[in-house]
Amino acid sequence: MTHSTSASSRYRIPSWASAGAALLAAAAILAGCDQANGKSASDEAVKAPPPVPVEVALSRRADMLAVYSGTSTVVADHAALIMPKVQGEIVAVLADEGDRVRAGQVLARLDGDLLRLELAQAEANLRKLERDYERNVELQKRGLVSVTAFDNLRYELDAARATYDLAQLRLSYTEIRSPIPGIVIDRRGIVRVGNTVTPVGGVIESADSALFAVADFDSLVVNVQVPETQMSRLAVGQPARVRVDAVPGRSFDGRISLITPGVDDETATFPVKLELEDPDGLLRPGMFARVDIVYERKPDALQIPRSALLDGDGPPRVFVATDGTARERLVELGLSSGGYVEVLSGVEPGDQVVVIGQGALKEGAVVRVVNEPAPAAAG
Repeated sequence: MTHSTSASSRYRIPSWASAGAALLAAAAILAGCDQANGKSASDEAVKAPPPVPVEVALSRRADMLAVYSGTSTVVADHAALIMPKVQGEIVAVLADEGDRVRAGQVLARLDGDLLRLELAQAEANLRKLERDYERNVELQKRGLVSVTAFDNLRYELDAARATYDLAQLRLSYTEIRSPIPGIVIDRRGIVRVGNTVTPVGGVIESADSALFAVADFDSLVVNVQVPETQMSRLAVGQPARVRVDAVPGRSFDGRISLITPGVDDETATFPVKLELEDPDGLLRPGMFARVDIVYERKPDALQIPRSALLDGDGPPRVFVATDGTARERLVELGLSSGGYVEVLSGVEPGDQVVVIGQGALKEGAVVRVVNEPAPAAAG
């Protein structure tokens, strides 16, 4: 018997092999589709960067003040150091520190016995010469006294009157008086009954030789040394705001009352005097003062916090958060006051300018605002 076998029967492919080939073909087709779509297994592992957290503030329009800021101390424009003008023993002390006194009020008295005797002696000599002069007037009219003798007698009388007036003035100095109204801010320890005080020759208004210091609290001022570069900006009458550390939370109004035209060669500064308003009587001489002199006021100025400005060279720039994206903008600046700057261009009212986190931003970066934005405060 003869058997014949066809080629197909001799090389039959098992069913499991054909199924595996089909799976491989399908995988190749899917891989080709992924490559055609630009994806790869490594791309799937890379995720988009998270949004950058930032804090923002809203730009706003408000009055903008340009100010010069400085520091100084509060002083009394009307103050006096009261010194003894004659030597004497203190017999009465009539004022103490903190007392309010009038102009001419007696603060202390010295023993004036010696000066009273000198005054009495001068008065006696004056009365004698006045009687002699009256008798010689009649004699001179009748030609019984020479012109020279009569003139000498008149000169002696004038000298006696001057001596009497001087003795009377010296006796008045035994009453130590305040030359101005005000408050006694200092009474030297030597001012005690029984102590002897002596005027110091050649010393004018020396605190070491003064017995009392009186200051008029109604004339408080601040004297500020201002750089000469600011001279063209300041003028008499400009307003100022003054804050003192001793009265936190309060500011006091002031105005420029005097600008000294001379400039100090060593410091390149010039003195500016500010008169203060203190209706509640809270200020005292010697208090440390922080001064803001307003030399320009611009209403309805667009302003942003100074902290929004990016560090670095070149023109000023800020980031604005728009629909979750950071946009870098060039800005033109105007006035500056405290922590705020005026923006002339580059920002619109209501823009969310980034004030914290802008250092990590690039143009187009995705951002997440983490605060409730508040408008920029007025300068």
